[in-house]
Amino acid sequence: MRVSKKQKEALSKYDQTKSYSLEEASGIVKEISSTKFDASVDLAVRLGVDPRKANQMVRGSVSLPHGTGKDVKVLVLCNPDKEADATEAGADFVGLDEYIDKIKGGWTDVDVIITTPNVMGKVGALGRILGPRGLMPNPKTGTVTMDVAKAVKDVKAGKIDFKVDKYGIIHATVGKASFDVTKLRENANEVLQTIIKLKPAAAKGTYIKSIYMSATMSPSVNIEPKSVSA
Repeated sequence: MRVSKKQKEALSKYDQTKSYSLEEASGIVKEISSTKFDASVDLAVRLGVDPRKANQMVRGSVSLPHGTGKDVKVLVLCNPDKEADATEAGADFVGLDEYIDKIKGGWTDVDVIITTPNVMGKVGALGRILGPRGLMPNPKTGTVTMDVAKAVKDVKAGKIDFKVDKYGIIHATVGKASFDVTKLRENANEVLQTIIKLKPAAAKGTYIKSIYMSATMSPSVNIEPKSVSA
């Protein structure tokens, strides 16, 4: 595969064969990010679990201390009695039937969908559309709740959801390349400590197998898993 001039320059700034501490990796990723826009910084955490088994599924949510740096677009699907609460809390879109119809027509221009338990019968029918996009509300992540105002505020303040994929990897955005090293490290550490706490009892052997941090369109930096153990 052809390596661009920018990628060669980035790769020359660190040792790809080495594992770094979370602090070091945060600094390297900041330095090698060279996009014209403010790139997202992401973690890829490979776990020693079998996600096909229900008792080894790892999913959850975490509030990033410094937010994601992104303006998160939130849709609240609810009955009229909760619409004012959702709007006042900062939801971008609020309603029910009209948005269900829009989603059925292919509209998914939001980052998070929050709903109430009493309308899940209607929302559940959207599973085939929302599931593959990671938008399906779920009680475990706090996106199915009667307290829609709190849920909206949490998401807007930097709460993110994560779930292990079929390859045993969790992908999570931990900020922007414009963040300083301390903010990136603290956000990433919050995600990693949450993942560690969620270790399934059925998972045997090494739980965190590898951790990589990267910015959009930049090479990834290997983080030493032992440096972030709980």
